[in-house]
Amino acid sequence: MISKGTILFSLLLFTSLFFSQKLAASEGDTYSFSWLDPDKEVYVLQNRKYRKANRAHISIGTGMTASGAFVNSTNFQGRFGYFFREEWGFEAIYSMNNGKENGTANSIRNNGQTGSVPFRRIVDSYVGGMVLWSPFYAKINTFNKVIYMDWIVGLGVAQLKETNNKLELTSYNNNKTPTTENHTGLMWDIGLKFYLSENIDAKIDLTTIHYKATQPNKNAAAKSVFYSNWDVAFSIGYNF
Repeated sequence: MISKGTILFSLLLFTSLFFSQKLAASEGDTYSFSWLDPDKEVYVLQNRKYRKANRAHISIGTGMTASGAFVNSTNFQGRFGYFFREEWGFEAIYSMNNGKENGTANSIRNNGQTGSVPFRRIVDSYVGGMVLWSPFYAKINTFNKVIYMDWIVGLGVAQLKETNNKLELTSYNNNKTPTTENHTGLMWDIGLKFYLSENIDAKIDLTTIHYKATQPNKNAAAKSVFYSNWDVAFSIGYNF
């Protein structure tokens, strides 16, 4: 079964690649238009209107968690970053998440009757840092208004705090006491940044953290497996 996170990632990646291939170009590129006279060429100077080099930025946003079959969760994020070159920068992120078991988990529990117990991890928060790479930018002409956009990719490390119900699966007295754990994981991010003005922007991010944790098993030895947390967030930012 394809997860919600995989679908969202595919859509965002497709959008990013579409814009980068169709709209992005380096400064000084030459365009030939087939609908014009074959002997004529149109030269388009692709100067960036909004620059990122040597500028800091902050943003605040909110969204939803796209992973976890048994959990519905929202997030509230704050970011601070700096671009020391037009294509390269860094960013720190803090996310406060709020999740709870959803209807799927409740149906598996079978209203307290004999049945299965769903194991779930609810991410409470995470903090981390990333190196940013902005390989493409674009100009989009919509309703006679030009919108400037950057495609930004991030890679880094995050410290994640989560709460799970492993005691409910491993104890024989149906202990529902929650267990809180901290994990260090690999974090990556894909973002589309739309400039509203010289200082204000709107951005959509897909932020993913891959971490390793113990999978509980009542009848066998516990083993470590990889988990992933996928967050989609919409934010408003300010560029200094």
